[in-house]
Amino acid sequence: MIYQGNAITVASNGDNIATLTFDLKDESINKLSSAVVTELGEAVQALQGASDIKGLVIASAKDVFIVGADITEFHGMFAKGEGQIAEMLEQVHGIFNAIEDLPFPTVTAINGLALGGGCEVTLTTDFRVMGDKAKIGLPETKLGILPGWGGCVRLPRIVGADNAIEWIAGGSENRADAALKMGAVDAVVPNEQLQAAALDILARANRGELDYQARRDEKTGPLKLNPIEQMMVFETAKGYVAGKAGPHYPAPIEAIKVIQKGAGEERGRAQAIEAKAFAKLALTDVCYNLVGLFLNDQVVKKKAGKYEKQAQPVKQTAVLGAGIMGGGIAYQSASKGTPILMKDIKEDAIELGLKEARKLFGKQVERNKLTTEQMAEKLSNIRPTLSYGDFGHVDLVVEAVVENPKVKDAVLTEVEGLVDDKAILTSNTSTISINRLAENLKRPENFCGMHFFNPVHRMPLVEVIRGEKTSDAAVAATVAYARAMGKTPIVVNDCPGFLVNRVLFPYFGGFSMLVEQGADFQHVDKVMEKFGWPMGPAYLLDVVGMDTAVHANEVMAEGFPDRMARDAKTAIQVMYENERLGQKNDKGFYAYEEDKKGKPKKVSDDAAYALVKQVVKEDKAFSDEEIIARMMVPLCLETVRCLEDDIVATPAEADMALIYGIGFPPFRGGALRYIDAMGVAAFVELADGLADELGPLYAPTDKLREMAKSGDTFYAKSA
Repeated sequence: MIYQGNAITVASNGDNIATLTFDLKDESINKLSSAVVTELGEAVQALQGASDIKGLVIASAKDVFIVGADITEFHGMFAKGEGQIAEMLEQVHGIFNAIEDLPFPTVTAINGLALGGGCEVTLTTDFRVMGDKAKIGLPETKLGILPGWGGCVRLPRIVGADNAIEWIAGGSENRADAALKMGAVDAVVPNEQLQAAALDILARANRGELDYQARRDEKTGPLKLNPIEQMMVFETAKGYVAGKAGPHYPAPIEAIKVIQKGAGEERGRAQAIEAKAFAKLALTDVCYNLVGLFLNDQVVKKKAGKYEKQAQPVKQTAVLGAGIMGGGIAYQSASKGTPILMKDIKEDAIELGLKEARKLFGKQVERNKLTTEQMAEKLSNIRPTLSYGDFGHVDLVVEAVVENPKVKDAVLTEVEGLVDDKAILTSNTSTISINRLAENLKRPENFCGMHFFNPVHRMPLVEVIRGEKTSDAAVAATVAYARAMGKTPIVVNDCPGFLVNRVLFPYFGGFSMLVEQGADFQHVDKVMEKFGWPMGPAYLLDVVGMDTAVHANEVMAEGFPDRMARDAKTAIQVMYENERLGQKNDKGFYAYEEDKKGKPKKVSDDAAYALVKQVVKEDKAFSDEEIIARMMVPLCLETVRCLEDDIVATPAEADMALIYGIGFPPFRGGALRYIDAMGVAAFVELADGLADELGPLYAPTDKLREMAKSGDTFYAKSA
């Protein structure tokens, strides 16, 4: 044994080939925490001092290679400032360079995931062999930083600048076949042959058949691109990536600049350029929030995982109500492998649901994600039916009929009598109280809400709503099914609108008041889109549908009359009364035309402005800052209330629900992180100033005032 640590061992075989194995104790995955990096340094020192070694294999004893750095350490590390960050990077570069400079050939055997720092470890060796099911990539830009352990230096020299930019700026996970084609790895073999393939490469290198020294010279010297090629590659890439990343995500463009600046330099200089840019990005709010987002996502996944462990198996499901929503749910279930019955009382509704599923599978075939045979196989997981014949074998039912309590009540009570006593019933309701829907059920403990967001195949969130009588078993099975469908379930308690819609409608309330006081709705949209929302409030209302918005608003007004009921008619109601439902009938706040791809494209419409004039009472001019405050304060306050009312258990879950459910700008971290960033006291002061004029929708809660006085935050300072 050459070295033995808590996460790393180095041992030599009879042929003097050493294997450095990552196997982090008491963890299911390998990650590069500061402790593991220290061990790696010690292991490399031990290798440098070992005699007669003729080659090194770097491998993993787990199902994954290395998933990357330990992201839970990032906030704490980055808070120490630029100097400390630079010191950490210098230490890692020293260790990685020492691996690259070992006096014998080296190879990495990549099994499972090799991401971020894990991928950067593989780039230090002369050769790489990859398992056929493994994935490799540098996703750092998704955290608002860039590869800082040599990724921006080594990858371009191995695969070429254009390929490296694609991987680094896109932050993608790449399959073995793509990595081989690009030249990122030297061979792809089944996992069980990895070790043999790695040893074979070392033997060939030692026989002189493979020139490992030439590989090193290429990685440690300047990038082989003449000035014209450089300009073509980098300037073209900057324009394309800037368009895709948008103005709020600086890391992808910064990564291209780092590769460009380091192109003409040898290893040390190029790494110094990379380190400087990394430290700069690590101190930005965007990085802080995106890292926070990752940590919040881990909280949500961990909670869902606990439910999953105690869930009864869900092998056969059913959806009641076909149409677009039912078809979307059926597609999602079938595509992820859970067979589903799709029931309706009308043949044409069934046909509509099937058409939706076929359309979505067809798009997968067009993108080469599925073959036509795989599409046919997955489609066979959907069984359309007009009767309840096979419902005795169903483990979980999703009711997705119209948003009407009487209709839902009738359908739920009917199906309850036809399924097994242990079957779970769920309602895909966006607003109707789960307690109310449970009133006439014989087994309310087997019932909960399962709220999907439209379009089902795109929106990652599913709200699992616990009623007063809902059992843990019902919640666990529903969470497990949502996860099996590839969704992110967040468990919330029952109240009007649950979490997401309850928070969204005060945002629409802020919008209605702005319009009433003379704000131009198109200008409001532009301001909020610039702020980071995927679409402004008027456009979002058109997408949601004015009929849906009016109905949901009535539910909210009844549930929270003090702040959500309005005496005056709103612009939303005027649109609804004039049958301008939005994209549903091609006219709302905007008119809609088909673009070249057949998708609705919004255009300005004078008729909408004429109707909105009916509700305008003043003619005020608003600055962009005022518009942002008027829109964001009610949304943030309602999120605070949901946390205080125990509708949602943690700030992490509240923020993730808004990001996954309504597209809250991810780089801002969520509503509660947004308050923390502003400072709770500053937020309370802002809200109070607005509440004086605009009323209870803008009034901070007593608990929030206490937080402001005591200097508390929703997230621990380093979280």
